[in-house]
Amino acid sequence: MTHSAINPLDGRYSEKTQPLTLYFSEQALMKYRIIMEGEYLIALSGTSKTHLKKISAKEIAQIRSLYDLSVEDFKKIKEIEKSTNHDVKAVEYFLKEKLSETTLKDSLEWVHFALTSEDTNNIAYALLLRDSLEKEIIPKLEEIISNLNKLAVKYKNLPMLARTHGQSASPTTFGKEMFVFVTRLQKRIEVLKNIKIEAKLNGATGNYNAHNVAYPNIDWISFSKKFIDTFNKGHKQALATNLITTQIECHDSYVAVFDVLRQINTILLDFNQDIWRYISDGWIGQIPKAGETGSSTMPHKVNPIDFENSEGNLGIANALLEFFARKLPISRLQRDLSDSTTERSFGTAFGHSYLAYVSLLKGLNKISVNETKIKEALWAHPEVIAEALQTVLRRENYPVPYESLKELTRGKNISMQDFEKFIDGLKVSPKVKQELKKITPENYTGLASKLVK
Repeated sequence: MTHSAINPLDGRYSEKTQPLTLYFSEQALMKYRIIMEGEYLIALSGTSKTHLKKISAKEIAQIRSLYDLSVEDFKKIKEIEKSTNHDVKAVEYFLKEKLSETTLKDSLEWVHFALTSEDTNNIAYALLLRDSLEKEIIPKLEEIISNLNKLAVKYKNLPMLARTHGQSASPTTFGKEMFVFVTRLQKRIEVLKNIKIEAKLNGATGNYNAHNVAYPNIDWISFSKKFIDTFNKGHKQALATNLITTQIECHDSYVAVFDVLRQINTILLDFNQDIWRYISDGWIGQIPKAGETGSSTMPHKVNPIDFENSEGNLGIANALLEFFARKLPISRLQRDLSDSTTERSFGTAFGHSYLAYVSLLKGLNKISVNETKIKEALWAHPEVIAEALQTVLRRENYPVPYESLKELTRGKNISMQDFEKFIDGLKVSPKVKQELKKITPENYTGLASKLVK
C-alpha cells in the first residue's frame, strides 16, 4: 500500500487491485509500447522490399528480451522523457540505446520508422485492454456467474415471496431469481468477448504518407493488417485493423467495450441492491468473522459492507466508463491530445470495476440462505394466490372472478381460512373446489424451478 496515494485504488485497496497494475500502470503502458515497437521492427525486417537487413533469430530474441521491462529500465525511460517531454519518443530513444549494444546497432533508425506516436500508442492500448479483459476482468466476472449459478441450482425449488412495486406478488423461487442474474450476465459477457478492439498503423494523418514516400512499392495497407493480426495468435479476444482513420484510431471499439462493461456493472448494481434487501429482511444471513466489528457502537451488527462497497465502486466505474464513451469518439479535425490524458484513466475505471467484483465475491462467500424465514415471509402473504384462483375461475367461465377476488383481498389482511371459506361459497363443481383448495403460496411458483437450467 502506498500510504500517500491520492487514489484509493493505489492506497487502501492496492492489494485487491494489484493484478491490474500489469496492464494499467505507467510501467505497463511503457512495456506495451515497447512490445509494439519491437514487433514492428521485426515485421519490417520480414519485408524484403525495405533496406532493413533480415533480423536473425538471435536478434529477435534480443529485441523481445526488452519486453520484460525492469524497474530500472522503466526509470531510464522516464529519465529520457524529462528531456524529450514526449513519452513515446522516450521509448524510441530507450530502444535505440539498448539495441546500440547489440548487432542491431547498424539498424537503429528503423526503430519507429515512418510512425506517428499514435501508431505506437493505439496498438499498445488495444493490447493492454484486450489482455486485461482476457486475463482479469472476464475471469472475475465468470467467477461471479459460477457462484450465482450454484445458488440458483441449489435453491431452484425454494419458494419465495416475490415483490413488484415493493408489494407482495406471485411467488417465485430463490434459485430462479439468482438465475435471472446468471443469464443476464452471460449474455453481456458473450457480447464483450466478441468485440474486436480496433487498432491502426497508418501514419500521421492516416494516409501512410511517410511509409509510401519511402517505399511506394510496398503494399502498406496489407502490411498493417498483417502486422496487427499477428497480435491475435493465442488470444480469444481479437484485434481488428481500422484502415480508415485520422491520426488517431477513432476509439469506437473502445466505446463498445466500455458500454458493455457498463451494462454488466449495472446488472451487478441491481444484484447488490436486491441482495442487500434480502439481507435486510433476514432472508439471507451473513456469517460473522471472528474479530470483525460491524458497528462502532452497536455490538450485534453484521453489516452487508461487501455488497455496499461493490455498489459504490460500480457507480464510480460506470461514471468514468460513461464519460469515456462520450469523450473518446470526438477529436478535433485530424486529432487533438485530449484523448491521451483520458486514456490514462482507463485503469481507474477498470480498477473500480475489478474492486467491485472482488467485494461482491467476498460478500457471496459470507452469506447463508435462511429457508425458514423465506417460507415464513411467503406464508405471511396468502393473498398472492388470488391471481391463481381468479385465473382458474376464468377458465371455468365463472362470472367476474377478478372482481370477486379483488373485493376479497385488495388492501386487506387475509388468511388461508378466508380463501377456503370463499371457495366453499363458489358455485362450481366439487372437483374445481378441490383444485382451488390445493393452491398454496408455497406451490404456486409456476415453472420457476424448470427455468433454472
